[in-house]
Amino acid sequence: MDIHDYLRVFRRQIVVIIAGLLIGLSTGALVAMLTPQRYQATTEVMVTAQVADTATPAERALATGYAKQAVETYRTIITSSLVLAPVVEDLGLDAVPSGISATSALNSTIVAISVSHRNPGQAARIANAVAESFATVVTDTLEKREQEAAFTIRVVTLEPAQVPTEPVAPNLQVSLMLGAVVGLAAGIGVALLRATLDRRVRVAADVEAAVTAPLLGQIPLDADTGDHPLAVSSAPHSLRAEAFRSLRTNVRFFFSGGQGVFVVTSSGPGEGKSTTAANLALAFADAGQRVALLDGDLRLPRVAEYFDIEGGIGLSDVLAGRVELNDVLQRWGRSTLFLLPSGTLPPNPAELLGSSAMEQLIDALSDAFDVVIIDAPPLLLVTDAAVIARVTTGALLIAAAGSPRRIAWRTP
Repeated sequence: MDIHDYLRVFRRQIVVIIAGLLIGLSTGALVAMLTPQRYQATTEVMVTAQVADTATPAERALATGYAKQAVETYRTIITSSLVLAPVVEDLGLDAVPSGISATSALNSTIVAISVSHRNPGQAARIANAVAESFATVVTDTLEKREQEAAFTIRVVTLEPAQVPTEPVAPNLQVSLMLGAVVGLAAGIGVALLRATLDRRVRVAADVEAAVTAPLLGQIPLDADTGDHPLAVSSAPHSLRAEAFRSLRTNVRFFFSGGQGVFVVTSSGPGEGKSTTAANLALAFADAGQRVALLDGDLRLPRVAEYFDIEGGIGLSDVLAGRVELNDVLQRWGRSTLFLLPSGTLPPNPAELLGSSAMEQLIDALSDAFDVVIIDAPPLLLVTDAAVIARVTTGALLIAAAGSPRRIAWRTP
């Protein structure tokens, strides 16, 4: 698929994509509403190395370096039981508090102690208690092990934690953005999956991808087609009639000037093959060519109905030898179009259409007419169209937009 295919899929599946986006936004909002609020309080402490007033610059630099190294070590004990156990006892907590973190910048002696809690006041109290316990542990426990050091490590509170006024979680904006991204991605994914699994005909490219034969034309749908199927004669200036004339031109180009015998069929019923055959025959007749239109659909004929002619006797009767061709071939007004309706519906259509009598009839019509068009039953239902195609110049396959038959056309 190229960029145009993706854009076409997105336009076609825009409802699915928007639905995914809306579901994502709704989910994000719901998560934000159901997530309990949490407040964060932060206190900052500084680890210092105290030296004597008589210390040399080298000793002072050494003390500063030691303090920076000590920060990396001491920061990890802030969340240990060594520091937190006294906090639990002092504040009368039921358990060791969670949501405690300690961070420091690179080569810095300042440590930020943050506490997240549902109660803003409790968050501040725990943060200050942790800072106090940390200072005590460093001074009274850890540094007593370093008696030989030329300096003493101390922890000083720079800024005690204040009671927060705004929750840090849930963040509605972040939840909505995350929900929108996930929902949009899901919507696009579903749209692409639907497009991949969709075997229906949507655009001309779907037809061209399914068969190796050339695309000869596209006929627009008309709401009045059912009442007025013969657009070339009833509405000659309409877009639909012009599309049939364009189809005639393309048939002429691809099939040696358009002279010969053509079978018109489709993969399934209701795709417009009879309407196309009738209008194409009219278009050829309007161009001055002698045209014979045969209703080869001996199961569900339409030609007699469309042209409002008597169809009780026709093709099947000629093939069965009950009547002569000239006796049932009907001229359409004063035009050069001649019609051969289906006639009596036989019990064995495929056998009649595949008989030698059918071949002789096609030969006779080919000699007498410039163009012979045969309306045949759908390919997937019966074999009639395939049988007829053996003795024709070419076959026109009609595909209705939305037809779920694309997979059936695939050619080796």
